[in-house]
Formats: sequence, C-alpha cells, structure tokens
Amino acid sequence: KPFAVEVLVERVRAAARTPTAASRQVELGPASMIIGNDPAIVEVYNAVARVAPLPIPVLVRGETGTGKELIARALHRYSAHPEGPFVPINCGAIPDTLLESELFGHRRGAFTGADRDHRGAIEAARAGTLFLDEVGELTAALQVKLLRFLQSGEVRAVGSDRSLEVPVRVVAATNRNLRAEVAEGLFREDFFFRLAAYEIVLPPLRERRSDVALLVEHFRRAHAERLGLDLQTTVSA
Repeated sequence: KPFAVEVLVERVRAAARTPTAASRQVELGPASMIIGNDPAIVEVYNAVARVAPLPIPVLVRGETGTGKELIARALHRYSAHPEGPFVPINCGAIPDTLLESELFGHRRGAFTGADRDHRGAIEAARAGTLFLDEVGELTAALQVKLLRFLQSGEVRAVGSDRSLEVPVRVVAATNRNLRAEVAEGLFREDFFFRLAAYEIVLPPLRERRSDVALLVEHFRRAHAERLGLDLQTTVSA
C-alpha cells in the first residue's frame, strides 16, 4: 500500500489471462518500427505482448527519443481492436485553456469563439486507442477530469449537460518519474494509479548498445530507399 484495490484486482486478472511469450510475440522490424534484440528491449516486447490484448490503461515511461509513441502504436496494433482509431494528443504542446476542449470536445456556444460543436479526442478514439503523450504536463484540474473519465468511461463535452459513454483504451507516456512526483505531491496519486494499471519502462540506447548495429542498418536502408542510393554503400564507424 497505498494502492487502489480495483487496480490490484485488475492486475491479478490480467496476470491470470496473460498469454505466454511463445504464443504471442510482437512483430519486430519496420512493420512495428521497434528495432533491437538486446535482452532489455526484448523484455519490452514481452511486456507489450502481455498487456496489449487487455483493456486496461498503460503508462509508457522513458527518456526522450526512446520510442514511447512506437510502443503505444504497437499496443494498439496488437490490441483487441486494432482496426479502431489511434488518436495521439501531446499534452505538453496544447495550451491549458484549449486542452480540455481538445480532449473532451465542446458544444456550440460553450465559450467565446465556439461557433460549432467540436468532437474531442476521447470521443474520436472510440473503440480504439487514445495516446496521451507528455501526460506529466497535465494540470491538476485536467488530471481530475481525466480521472473521472477513467473511472466511469463517460465523457462530457464542455458546455454539454449530458455524459456520453465512450469505450476507449488509454495509453499515456512521459519522460518524468511520476512515482517520485506523486511522493512529492506534484502529481495526483489517484490519477497515477488509474493511469498506470500497467507500466512499461523503455531502456535508453546506452543500456542496450548491442542494438546499435541493427539500428544503423535499419536507418541506412530506410534513407537509401528514400534517397534512391545504392544499398551497397558502406557506413564508416
């Protein structure tokens, strides 16, 4: 403790339903854009395979440039509803005054300039995946609103008097240590535990140096194809 009992129960259920790594493997290479076979990144593949089919929120944590959105897209691709939409929202790139509307939508006349109804990202991601990038940037007020959505599965647009049930899988990403921020009172504990029903931590490349050669070859081929160059061109160390 402390933990939310319902989150603990869901994690136990998830463990009981989890397929073995041998029975469900994440596809590697350009199709998923996840490159590497170092044990550290293979554990990430296994984590994706375990949790992707389960309808629970996932928090992806890692330094900038480690591929958090790639993992989010892999979770969507191997989810129970890969045909559904994948809707990314960068929580750190949208002003606080607009982010609520971007997430929840708004009704015409809800505020100055709202001259038409607007469907928010949550509703747009119905039967698919909502990806909240840079989730650590959310204000306390928006954390409360998203917590209510995660608890109820219902969304209410700004200016609306009714709620709408929206089935959607939430994947969030951050380069911050939210557990430490919770301990310091900088991030809501209840929201964190709802958001991190399952947590995947991405290792930086310096911790899986055996993958450098694979990545160099991957990017060499990608850029050669894009530029129309001969693949026989060598790469100098």
